[in-house]
Amino acid sequence: MPKMKTKSSVKGRFKLTGTGKVLRNVSGKQHGMVKRSNSFIRMQRGTTVMSDADSKVVKKMMPYGYTGR
Repeated sequence: MPKMKTKSSVKGRFKLTGTGKVLRNVSGKQHGMVKRSNSFIRMQRGTTVMSDADSKVVKKMMPYGYTGR
């Protein structure tokens, strides 16, 4: 049985925590910061934990628990 391949796009976008949850970047910060309020920009910093339903899809794309970035 050959190895399962990890989706290359998933490697750079998501990260697994030690307990198996999926971390993702917060949406809405790629462009258009001029029209966003300062409070919105502060709230969108860093990463957040994905919902369980979405994380199941992502975990199938990283079958061996890829944890690097």
